[in-house]
Amino acid sequence: MSSLLYLSQTTSTNDFIVDLASADLGELTGVYTFRQTKGRGQYGNRWESSADQNIAYSFIVPSQAIYLSGKMFNFYTALLVADFIAKISDYRAEVKWPNDIILKNKKIIGILLEKKKLKNIEFYIVGIGINVLQEKFEKYSHAGSLKSITGQSFDLHELTNKLHQHLAFSLFKNISEKQVLNDYNKCLFRKDMVSVFEYKNSRRNGIIRLVDSDGKLNVELEGETDLQKFYHKEIKLLY
Repeated sequence: MSSLLYLSQTTSTNDFIVDLASADLGELTGVYTFRQTKGRGQYGNRWESSADQNIAYSFIVPSQAIYLSGKMFNFYTALLVADFIAKISDYRAEVKWPNDIILKNKKIIGILLEKKKLKNIEFYIVGIGINVLQEKFEKYSHAGSLKSITGQSFDLHELTNKLHQHLAFSLFKNISEKQVLNDYNKCLFRKDMVSVFEYKNSRRNGIIRLVDSDGKLNVELEGETDLQKFYHKEIKLLY
């Protein structure tokens, strides 16, 4: 049975939830706050969030309860979050490789997945930062929020509870990695569109063609005869 705990403030929901790990942990345990002081983003980035306007939410689950590899579980989680956001906003939500959620060309969600061995059991810990009510992003021109895009206000508690229920219902389904990858590529931001990339200290035009089973981004770079394959941080999409 899933459970969800509200925190008035914490440094990091991903760090806090580690203490909830136990051998008899239910299928999905989550924590959330609207005041996170030291949030972490993917690959060492920081996740900045204005107090009482946005959501920092994390869940923990034993890895043995998940049928997918870590890479595909990361993609599947992003797909489920994108599906949830699309339903509540009435806009198409896309996934910017590897797992940012984009709404109308603005990043509104960042996801951080960690795998840790705690008390001799391996767990997935997933942190999800959601921009909800914040309307100004002076430092990040590519960022947006649900309110800045849809014009709607959302109750932060209600929104988090609905997301948690959505994940609790869907995460444990026995879905194939092939299906996850197929759905992920259908939802991929800027796929088959001419885009600008930052690559080896220069800017290059290119077209995202797909993400492969190794999790690499396959890009058709201008001037190259073959598809180029990249791990995260080896190339940066500018948008």
